[in-house]
Amino acid sequence: MKSWLARLFGSPVQPAPTPPSAISAPTGVVNPPPSFDLDLVFYRSLAGGSTHAGEMPEQLILDELARLARQPEAAAELVPRVPAVIPQLLRSLRSDATSAGELARQVTQDVSLVAEVIREVNSPYYRATARIANIEGALMLLGQNGLRMLLARVAFRPLIGSQSGRLARQAAPLVWSQSEKCAMAASMAAPACGADPFEATLAGLMRSVGLVVALRLADQLGGAAPLPQSDDFAHALLDSARRLSAGIAGLWEFPPGVAQAILQAGQIEATPLAQALHEGDRLAKLRVLCDAGNAAAAQWAASLSGPQAAIFEKLRPHQA
Repeated sequence: MKSWLARLFGSPVQPAPTPPSAISAPTGVVNPPPSFDLDLVFYRSLAGGSTHAGEMPEQLILDELARLARQPEAAAELVPRVPAVIPQLLRSLRSDATSAGELARQVTQDVSLVAEVIREVNSPYYRATARIANIEGALMLLGQNGLRMLLARVAFRPLIGSQSGRLARQAAPLVWSQSEKCAMAASMAAPACGADPFEATLAGLMRSVGLVVALRLADQLGGAAPLPQSDDFAHALLDSARRLSAGIAGLWEFPPGVAQAILQAGQIEATPLAQALHEGDRLAKLRVLCDAGNAAAAQWAASLSGPQAAIFEKLRPHQA
């Protein structure tokens, strides 16, 4: 697992310098209503209900998560690998000698990847003037940076979106939707924060890997019982999942700033990458909750303005 990720994403990228404007007036999502705990509401949507009877044992789950945080190699075994074509493509993208035709040939080796690229270029994010139906036109619109970030998302889908176990399988679509949107939002927020957009994409995708591990662990320990619903447990599990994500990012040899950003996101003294990740994470959670019909989330979203409102709008679901 570690070796393909090292090949997949290459050498660490030097972070972009932080512009003075980002230091004096960092961007950030507007504060939620006082009674609205975004992380807690998102957790409840994952947990699926408010039944307390027969819940999983809280302390056992938290103790096991703490153990896995000390052993990231064991945690990494709870997530699958990526399609073989993805590392090949990203190696080609790092070479200036690779032609657009060669890239198109490599992409067409994977039918699902072709569909994903076509879907991406016809999304609101790229605002194509006419529908694009062929891979050559799609690659021209995406460009190398766009294709690189798209491939990163495709690489992470089997890690996050396809899970075994009742609880992990039930939560997988929502976790993947939030992860993909977090990656997109963080990459869009990155320039204003002085961070590298591709590193922000990686951080946004990597942030939920620990949550997948936590859900799979809960499946193993709790069987058919529902996740505990207490506020304290929810926050403790999400915090443990974040630490797991950072540990696995280090194990998989991601750029050093990615693990640091996952740990620092939301803190006052955060790196530019952590600022972008925090903004992306909150906008993505807000988007998936709004799309699920949460009225409080919709009220908060309506108060967004400026860059946050623009990013939030680009996260709107689109037709394939």
